[in-house]
Amino acid sequence: MKVCVLGSGSKGNCTYVEYGSTRILIDAGFSGKEIERRLAVIDRSAVGLSAIFVTHEHNDHIAGVGVLSRRYGVPVFINNGTYQAAHRKLGKLTMLQSFTTGEVVTVNELQVHPFSVVHDAADPVGFVIRTDNFCVGYCTDTGQVTRLINYHLRSCSTLILEANHDPRMLRDGPYPVVLKQRIQSKNGHLANGEAVRFASSLAQGVLQHLVLAHISETNNHPDLVLSEAEKAFVGCRNVEVHLARQDQPGPLLSVKQKEE
Repeated sequence: MKVCVLGSGSKGNCTYVEYGSTRILIDAGFSGKEIERRLAVIDRSAVGLSAIFVTHEHNDHIAGVGVLSRRYGVPVFINNGTYQAAHRKLGKLTMLQSFTTGEVVTVNELQVHPFSVVHDAADPVGFVIRTDNFCVGYCTDTGQVTRLINYHLRSCSTLILEANHDPRMLRDGPYPVVLKQRIQSKNGHLANGEAVRFASSLAQGVLQHLVLAHISETNNHPDLVLSEAEKAFVGCRNVEVHLARQDQPGPLLSVKQKEE
């Protein structure tokens, strides 16, 4: 299994996952043309995509969903709450596949398990993507780590997790007070410390790749994220930490097999 965060942040989010002949996107928050360009950077194509899975209806997660579905005939997997909130922006889809949060969806060789997260959206989800030998977790846009989130992500050897903001930069930054309150609320986004503390609690399990994503360009800095990660993972050598970028794709990671 291979995974690449094609880009992550407030201007767009999109992650590519492949296993055998199955190739999916989690969200498509850039324009269709930009997603095509970023796929080409990692020597991949939108031709032959098996599915697009949607986490929630905010524009930085759905901007390119409709055009990719129509242009390449890609089925879109989305829960009903998100679809009702997003359908005007999505437009006509080649194939709409509704899923129920909490129930596993099978796409060829992949089993995709959507689980609830805590965010100011209609029915936001994260995903765990499994095969017999591999397990990848995706969890951005959540204001807190719940027991449910912990339960689903503790079995993942590769995890994409948001580290959205540094509390001090957010407090002293240019955003209006209402927006600052939204971001730091339980329905907002994870701060650096919250994210890495949770991730480090998984480090004694099967976690091997950690991609910290949805890093704010206004209220955060990569050096601050790395500093928090280094403190949290001191003495832990089995986890490779990567930072997702807004402006370009990250590495195409080879997911390691789950340990028995």
